[in-house]
Formats: sequence, structure tokens, C-alpha cells
Amino acid sequence: MLAAKRRQVDAILVWRLDRWGRSVADLVGSLAELEAVGVTFVSVTEALELTTPAGRAMAAMVAVFAPFEREILKERVKAGVAQAKAKGKPMGRPQTASARQEEARALHAAGVSQVQIAGQLGICCTSVGRLLKASTAS
Repeated sequence: MLAAKRRQVDAILVWRLDRWGRSVADLVGSLAELEAVGVTFVSVTEALELTTPAGRAMAAMVAVFAPFEREILKERVKAGVAQAKAKGKPMGRPQTASARQEEARALHAAGVSQVQIAGQLGICCTSVGRLLKASTAS
């Protein structure tokens, strides 16, 4: 937006209108600012050219539905996650470092440095330190 205000660009091209603004008020405000400085705004997928009154009216209508679409997507994602959990599928990032705790402890007890342990086990040095600290605390 700063480049547009400085007139370093002649046009702004976006894939979808909802990628430009998160709310109708935000979208309308930023489009008004662009129009005031003479920067053209074009949305590819909606084929909107906002230099015409019809284009601006269509943009307003499309913008109204963007928050609705986002809410529907959130609901679908939540439902999908709930269904996956119900089926017992593991969620989140796999725990690679904690699965190697016993190996890390054994290597450390044998006098191997944390950097060497990290290299041998294929995990980062910070994770090795965290595993060793957790094993001494318990």
C-alpha cells in the first residue's frame, strides 16, 4: 500500500479480492485510498476492474461474502480435525526427538558430546539438551 501511495506502482493485481482485505470495511477503505492516488486495482479470478461503477459495485458484493466463506472454511476444518481425532489419527507434528531420548541418554552416559549426539541421531542440539535435561529431572 505504501508503494501505491508513493505512486511507485500503476496497478495492483490480486488473485482474489478476499486476499486483499480481511473485512468489508478494510477492503472498501483501502480501495478508496488506491482510487484517490490513481492506482488501478484488478482482481483476476473475479474479473473485477474497479475503475468503473459496475466493477466497484461487484467488488462490494464479493467482499460481503468473503467473511462468510472464511467462517465456512473454519467450520469444515474443525469438523475434519474432530473426525480425524475420532478415528484415532495422530495430530500435530511427529515427536522425533522425544522418541530418541533413551539413545541420547545412553550416548551422553558414554561421554559423547551433545553436538555429536545430535549428529548421530539426526536431531538438533537444542533438542538433545532438552532431552538430557528432562531425563536428569525425572
